[in-house]
Amino acid sequence: MITAELKRVLLAALKLDDWDITAATRASDVPGWDSLNHVNVIMAVEKHFKVRFKGAQVLKMKNIGDLQRLVDATVQDRRRSNSTGEGS
Repeated sequence: MITAELKRVLLAALKLDDWDITAATRASDVPGWDSLNHVNVIMAVEKHFKVRFKGAQVLKMKNIGDLQRLVDATVQDRRRSNSTGEGS
């Protein structure tokens, strides 16, 4: 399952009013999601959630569910680092 927040970020980055985006949705399933827009989508997600992904992480993603899991894990890691003072 993907969050409504992630769906809003994706739709905004792709300039779509609405689209049925689920965890199983692949970039090729969404109109306008080409290789150039893939970069825009990743940048929009990183900016919105205040995270940075490694290139290898992005390349491993096969669908929106993978992106949601990566966002969740990265945000959780950032929070953990901030609470232990490692990010200071």
